[in-house]
Amino acid sequence: MIVIGLGRFGAATAGQLDRQDREVLVVDTDPQLVQKWADRVTHAVQADARSMDALRQIGADEFQIAVVATGASIESSVLIAANLVDLGIPQIWAKAISLSHGKILERIGVNHVIYPEREAGERVAHLLSGSMLDFIQFDNNYVIAKMYPPRSIRGRSLSESGVRTRYRVTVVGVKTPGQPFTHATQDTVVSPHDLIIVSGTAADVERFAAIG
Repeated sequence: MIVIGLGRFGAATAGQLDRQDREVLVVDTDPQLVQKWADRVTHAVQADARSMDALRQIGADEFQIAVVATGASIESSVLIAANLVDLGIPQIWAKAISLSHGKILERIGVNHVIYPEREAGERVAHLLSGSMLDFIQFDNNYVIAKMYPPRSIRGRSLSESGVRTRYRVTVVGVKTPGQPFTHATQDTVVSPHDLIIVSGTAADVERFAAIG
């Protein structure tokens, strides 16, 4: 996998990939950043990815997945992404700093456009609005959240409390303190100290988290 740009987003992506024992080539124009990452990932190269020749020289066309993590300059981001598209890389992920930037990236052939700041802001807003501890949105109308169970379902099985029929959400997992998460069934009894994983529409999950 190749990650282009070692700002906060690129560095976080490269670091996580390295922790997963993935082979990673990081590319940046800043020699100090490249030197800093040389011992952290498989390969670190100083190069200007806006140049097609530079990308070919570092073997970018041999990768199946590329991440364009540059974002300060929309022009640079688009040019780098266009180069990767022209090289025929099958999966290209690119950071966008605005909707118009994202639309341009999509039009030139980027498979996955990421809006890290917008997504982080939306996630924080959801967490601030109720008792949720974590919140992941998979599309416009489906989310999964981690939370403590509302009082109305504690000490009762999920079938007794009628979670699905009353609140239109599904408890998919339960974690008892000191134990790993387990798959929830209709016979699962939720205790006050448990954590639960709930899925459903954003509106239904938010209502469920707010009932206390």
